[in-house]
Amino acid sequence: MSGKPVSLKVLAAHLGLTVGTVSRALNGYKDINRDTRDRVQRAADELGYRPNQNARRLSIGVPETICYLMPRYSSSLAQPFVAQLLQGLGEALSKRNWDLLVSHAESSKDELAQIDRLVRSGRVGGLVISRPLKNDPRIRLIQDLKCPFVVHGRTGSCDDYAWYDVDGDAAFVEAVNHLVSLGHSDVAFVGAPLQHQFAQDRLNGYRRAVVDNGLSVNPEYVQITDFSDEGGEIATNMLLDLPSPPTAIVCVSDMVALGAMAAIRGRGLVPGRDISVIGYDGLKFGTHSNPPLSTMAQPQAHAGRRLGDMLLSIIDGDDPKKHQELQRAHLLRRQSDGPMQPASAENTVSEREELQ
Repeated sequence: MSGKPVSLKVLAAHLGLTVGTVSRALNGYKDINRDTRDRVQRAADELGYRPNQNARRLSIGVPETICYLMPRYSSSLAQPFVAQLLQGLGEALSKRNWDLLVSHAESSKDELAQIDRLVRSGRVGGLVISRPLKNDPRIRLIQDLKCPFVVHGRTGSCDDYAWYDVDGDAAFVEAVNHLVSLGHSDVAFVGAPLQHQFAQDRLNGYRRAVVDNGLSVNPEYVQITDFSDEGGEIATNMLLDLPSPPTAIVCVSDMVALGAMAAIRGRGLVPGRDISVIGYDGLKFGTHSNPPLSTMAQPQAHAGRRLGDMLLSIIDGDDPKKHQELQRAHLLRRQSDGPMQPASAENTVSEREELQ
C-alpha cells in the first residue's frame, strides 16, 4: 500500500462489505457477528486503516467521550483508588475507541456547575461518578439534563438509575465475624463522615455483626473521622486512650487503616499481634505496610470495566434500571489480624496489686 491513509470506503470495498457494516464491525456492535468483526479487524490491521475520529463523531452526532468526576476528597486516599478504577474504565472505553476525560472540582457548588457546563457543551456522551452522598444533588442534576450516567456506589434511594456497588454492610459483618472467631470481643470501628452512603453502610454492618455475636455496641468504640490516613491515626489514638481500649479495629478504608496501624506502632505495640486491624478496599499498597494490611478486598479495575460497559450499553439505548449490580468483597488476610492475646503475667500481677 502507498503512504496514503486507507479510508473506510476502501476498506469496505476490499472486504466486499458495505461501509455501514464495516463501521459497526470496527466499533464492536453486537448486531454484527463475531466472525465478521474479526475479519474486518484483521483487514483493517493489514491495510493500516486508522479511523478519523473527529469525522466519525461529527457524522454520528455523538462525542464518544466519557467524563469521570473525581471524588472531591482526592487526597492521598483517593489516588490509588482512582488510579485502579480509571484503569478498568479506560479498558472498557478503548474497546469502542471512546475517550476518557477526568474532571475535578474543589467544592460541591463548583462540581454542579462543572457538570452542567460539560453536558450542555456537548463534549461528553456520558458521566461516571463515585462515592455518592446519601442524597446526592449530582444525580438529580444529571437526570434533569438527560445525560447517560452510572454511579460507582449507591445513594439512599437508588431504584431509578444505573449503579455498580460492593456490599459494604456485608463486608463489615464478615470482618467483625472473623475477628470474633479469633477471640476478640472488643472490636472498634473507625469510619468516615456519614453523609456518604458507603460510610453508613459499613457502620451498619459493623453494628449488626457486633449485636449478632451477642456483644454490646460500645459508643466509645465508634470513631468517625476524616477520610485519610491522618484521620485514622487520630481516631485510633483516641481509642487507645480509653480505659479499656479495643483489641481489634475495623477501618472504613485501607488508607484509614494505615493511619490506625501508625498509631498502634507509636504506642510500642505491634499491629496483628497486640491489636488486630482490618481495612477495606484491597489496594495493592497494603502489601507494603508494616505489617502487610489485612483487608476486605474489592477489585477496582473490574469495577471500572463494569462501569464502562454499563454506561456504553445505556448510551446505546438500554434502560438504566437494567444495570444495577451489587458485588461482594472478600477477606484478604495478610498479617495485621491475629488471635486475641491473653493478658501477660506482668499485667496480671499489676492487676492483683491494684486490687490489694
